Amino acid sequence: MSNGSLAYHETLELHELVAMESDMLMTLKKEVNHVPNQELKNLYVASIKVLQRYIKDLLVFFPKAPTRTGDEQRDRPEMGYYAGSLLIQVKTLIRAYAIAITETATPVLRKTLVNQLNGMIDLHAQIFNFMSKNGLYNAYDMKKLIENDVKNANKAIDMKY
Repeated sequence: MSNGSLAYHETLELHELVAMESDMLMTLKKEVNHVPNQELKNLYVASIKVLQRYIKDLLVFFPKAPTRTGDEQRDRPEMGYYAGSLLIQVKTLIRAYAIAITETATPVLRKTLVNQLNGMIDLHAQIFNFMSKNGLYNAYDMKKLIENDVKNANKAIDMKY
């Protein structure tokens, strides 16, 4: 039963969604003016508008998230963007591998996919450790995690394209 605040598990899912959507929004805004086809460019612009609206809709839930206080986050926006983008892409691949494995009937393909999934999991750990070591991902400090999500989401929304 809700007491007006979010549960930890839904806060983490909210964090994942806002982080992925913010990264995608920044990427779309960086790429939209380089798209060679007008119809496809229109789809980029439509996607940008949808993501901006969805991110704004989700940001209102962060004040209801459980938090702990801690030290101030180091501000390294470009390194954080690239590291976070890489982490999100690898995490997305991990999910795709897991789904592909459940759909695989050929044993040798299944073994190949499992090996590659394990490699992706190892790569994810390396990227996470890099981010953690450099103060770019505060996995054990919900307050910092949410503050970073809100900062990146607002940056993505305000970014010109």
